[in-house]
Order: sequence, then structure tokens, then C-alpha cells
Amino acid sequence: MSMRVGQGFDIHPFSDDPGRALVLAGVRLEGKGLSGHSDGDVVCHAVADALLGAAGLGDIGSLFPDTDPSFAGADSVGLLASVVARLSQGWCTLNVDCTVIAEAPRLAPFKEAMEQELSGVVGAPVSVKAKRGEGLGALGRQEGIACLAVALIEEK
Repeated sequence: MSMRVGQGFDIHPFSDDPGRALVLAGVRLEGKGLSGHSDGDVVCHAVADALLGAAGLGDIGSLFPDTDPSFAGADSVGLLASVVARLSQGWCTLNVDCTVIAEAPRLAPFKEAMEQELSGVVGAPVSVKAKRGEGLGALGRQEGIACLAVALIEEK
């Protein structure tokens, strides 16, 4: 069996739209929402890119371009599910590990729900860790949220 690793990264600034919901890993949280063509879920986007990269299938920007109006406001869990369906043709996901970088909100109370949501979509264990920018740079100044993800897949 052949195994491959992929990495993903996404970052979005906070939106000025007071009606925009904050969604991370498919979980709605209290707080300012993130800007983006879709719902701005940086965790789902990073996981999707990690999976696509591992399988050599491009990236979410090429599959779901922000120039396509049909993806405006899209549910990123649905986009991730579409990526997982593409991978299922020849690959099995073994695990995904995510690191979310955010000063606020505190993610510890939501970590289990995030892991369950992502694991259900991906069909494999997904771990979510939260880190702070410690006051450094745009993330430390609470201008947005970023996520790094690593995925391990195996050929069927």
C-alpha cells in the first residue's frame, strides 16, 4: 500500500458584516464571522487542501474558485465532503491533524464538537488543536484566524 501526506493552510480576516456567522470546522461559534467567498471556514478549507495535496488533486481554489458565483456563501463542510468524495475513488484517509491559530474566541470548549464534525465528514480521526498568536502579527492583533492541517492518506 502507498501512503501520502498533504498539508493545507488557510487564513481569513474577520468580516465587517455584523450578520456574518463565525464557523470553524462546521461548528457555529459566538463572535465576529470571517470574510470569504464561502462561509470562510478556515479549518474546513485547510483540511480540504491537505487532502487534495496528499492525493495530488490540486487545491480548493481550483475546484471551488472565488470567481464562481455558485460558491458564494457556500457551506464549507459541503465543499469538504465533495473533496472527500473525490478522494474516495482511489484513496482512504487515515487521519488529519489541524492547528487553529486564533486569539479569540477560545476554542477549547468547542474542540470535541469540531473533531466529531470533521471526523464524520472525512471518515477518519481528525484532531484539532488551538494556539494563540501571542500578540504577534495580524493573528495576534485579532485581525483574523488561520489553520494549518496535515493529512495522511493510503491508496486503496
